[in-house]
Amino acid sequence: MKPKPSQFKNLERMLGLKTEQLDAVKVTIELKDKILIIENPTVIKMIAQGQEIYSVIGEAKEAQKEEPKVEIKDEDVKFVMEQTGKGEQEVKEALQKANGDIAKAILLLTGQET
Repeated sequence: MKPKPSQFKNLERMLGLKTEQLDAVKVTIELKDKILIIENPTVIKMIAQGQEIYSVIGEAKEAQKEEPKVEIKDEDVKFVMEQTGKGEQEVKEALQKANGDIAKAILLLTGQET
């Protein structure tokens, strides 16, 4: 149930707020481990004591946050394999976890960093 604009006008008068309803199509909130997406929300911008406050009303759907893939070069994989004696797949996973940082991947594979 969407709130009526008159409800916000009453709130505005009572609290001394300036409000503005925004014509939003979608609101996306990125959290540490997931993304919340609210389609066709009601978005109210309020200004109180010089601060902007956004109120978002609507049903949120969750989406999984994708980890950015780092381009891993074959020569990096071979180098780390030679340095650690680990297999190709294990080395690729360590390089992904280390965001392509060769030294960090070696430390991960040798148990010197978690």
